[in-house]
Amino acid sequence: MDDLIDWEQQRAWVEIDLSALAYNVRQIRGLLAPSTKIMAVVKADAYGHGAIDIARTLTDMGVEWLAVATVTEGIELRQAGIFAPILVLGAVNSEMQVHEIAKWDLQPTICSIAQATVISKAVATLDPSVVLNVHLNLDTGMSRLGADWQQAVAFYREVEDLPYLQIASLYSHLATADELDPTVMEMQIDRFDRSIAAIAAAGHLLPMLHLANSAGVLVSDRLNYQLVRPGLILYGLCPAPHLQSAIDLQPVLSVRARITQVKSITAGTGVSYGYRFIAKRDMPIAVVEIGYADGIPRRLSDRMQAIVRGRLVPQIGSITMDRIMLDVSQIPDLQVGEIATILGTDGSVRITADDWANQLGTISWEILCGFKHRLPRVSK
Repeated sequence: MDDLIDWEQQRAWVEIDLSALAYNVRQIRGLLAPSTKIMAVVKADAYGHGAIDIARTLTDMGVEWLAVATVTEGIELRQAGIFAPILVLGAVNSEMQVHEIAKWDLQPTICSIAQATVISKAVATLDPSVVLNVHLNLDTGMSRLGADWQQAVAFYREVEDLPYLQIASLYSHLATADELDPTVMEMQIDRFDRSIAAIAAAGHLLPMLHLANSAGVLVSDRLNYQLVRPGLILYGLCPAPHLQSAIDLQPVLSVRARITQVKSITAGTGVSYGYRFIAKRDMPIAVVEIGYADGIPRRLSDRMQAIVRGRLVPQIGSITMDRIMLDVSQIPDLQVGEIATILGTDGSVRITADDWANQLGTISWEILCGFKHRLPRVSK
């Protein structure tokens, strides 16, 4: 976070409500058995929220594990003084990556015997006392990373037999937990449970088990196992409308920008590139210092709204790289320097990432991850 910035002069920023994050963690805890731990997913800069401050808040609240997508993301957290166990969800396939993982006390995912062999050989070149905690990923139906669940016993045994590796957990990832039809999810649960049973029957001591993503946490407590991996719900958004009644959440992220010019235009005047908006009457407009280079999708041109003084106002004309224009006919005596809320709450009015996602036919994850780093993050 950029706490030293003079916010009176800042053109636009992402505002992070850490109290909302804490509230969401408490709500998630309320759905879990006391013995189930949380592995908070903070990849992609904590879904655009700022991974370091988010991770600090989470660990201060007692969240036991963190998960990132890449080795670089894990190193960033370690360099910031965050010492919780960190799982790297992405594939690791080079000796250099393994050395960095060992140096920074990260824990890699293993998806194949070939990958496990590479990691074991790389660890062998380090201090002989180094033993790397690794996490085995089974593909139970996502068809992404992971070993074939039908080969779970052989996979487990061969990794267990490799030197310098200690199996810390076994996990899989749900493909359709946020869908109304539970058929595929039930198939994946069955495959995961059959894999677990087969490994145990072969005489292996089971490690920690985890399967539930955000939707999985909300669907059923039978998916909890020893760990859950919430992502989106940490940040205050629900993965599907039909799951909203399962948990009360508060959005963590808001986006705000300053009005830098207020002007009046006459009927027939075009606004912005391409004149996709032409005024049908004399009207005041406000220029706001935020655009598609900051993360507002250009496809929202003439379709989105902002909030000014607690009232919704329409955006007009093409969204440009650095600016948007608003129809402020309903806001009397608007002044330069006033704040427009792009996402978030002002008074009793709220605009969410879900609203944008629904308009664009996409998902809220993409919206959150789209806000660029030229927008400073400020926590409150």
